[in-house]
Amino acid sequence: MGRKNNINTTWKGYGSVYKKVNLLTGATDEGIDVVLGGQIWKVKPDKKEKIKNPCIWMQAGVVKAKSCTNFYDCTTCSYDKAMMKKVKEGKILSWQDALRKLPPKDRICRHTLTQRIPYRLCAYDYHCDKCDFDQYLEDVVTPKQASKTTEVYNIKGFDLPVGYYFHNGHTWARIESGGYIRIGMDDFSLKLLGEMDKFELPLIGKVLDPDAPGWGLKKKDKQAEVLSPAGGIICEVNHKLFENPTVANSSPYEDGWMFLIRTNDIKASMKKLMDDKESMPWLQQEVSVLENMVEEVAGPLAADGGLFASNIYDNLPQLGWENLTKTFLKTR
Repeated sequence: MGRKNNINTTWKGYGSVYKKVNLLTGATDEGIDVVLGGQIWKVKPDKKEKIKNPCIWMQAGVVKAKSCTNFYDCTTCSYDKAMMKKVKEGKILSWQDALRKLPPKDRICRHTLTQRIPYRLCAYDYHCDKCDFDQYLEDVVTPKQASKTTEVYNIKGFDLPVGYYFHNGHTWARIESGGYIRIGMDDFSLKLLGEMDKFELPLIGKVLDPDAPGWGLKKKDKQAEVLSPAGGIICEVNHKLFENPTVANSSPYEDGWMFLIRTNDIKASMKKLMDDKESMPWLQQEVSVLENMVEEVAGPLAADGGLFASNIYDNLPQLGWENLTKTFLKTR
């Protein structure tokens, strides 16, 4: 097992100290677990420091201190709804009105304030519904651009990135800025089954249930269904996979994503999945199961176990397609 990057990082913010959870040792510090930027952090109060992920209400100066705890997805944020209720009652200014009091040169785009894009000034006086850029970002850029993996473990040849949630059917879910959930297949399943001839992806607008068949695979005369790690409404599918299904194998956690969903309760959707701390021992166990299966049909492996390469099924078809999909995808 190798580690490609150091993941033990600590930084402070006014109101909190954030410590990224170390997958090898776990987190022993006091605090609560939160997800920021798709990664797991241990958070505890520290009033002497500045907030690293300030809520837009704080950045507008309406409140003194408030950290974002909803992945900058204001549309489903209970705090934002409570604040807007106060706005309607005339008790406070909206964050938009507060920012409009600034000189034009200081009116920063809300997407810069929420860390989704580099520095950009607001050209529409915070009337986002009239902004072409806002619509372009929400409808075109965000759905099609997957986040980049920066920290990755490798277990016997299988990559396991930090900041992703895993389903035991070897699919992953990642929280994107703005409240989207991106979904795909993990490196283990794609190396196990090899390159596909076709992915049968769901249509935009379809409602998926968690832990239920979400899409299909076809490889020559073989096929299988894949369980979706989370439920929600499909708002984008990866059309690259229709043109070239092998993109999933070459880039399973980035360009090879399957589709994007929206759900009203991100935290509940992720709660049933394995986080960074849980996914490593799970994948190690899955690799052990695979090693035993390989030894049954091909004889003893090297003393150190060695590393698995791609296209395992193609090289050892005697493992059985149905046997592999039933054992690891939890389907047929």
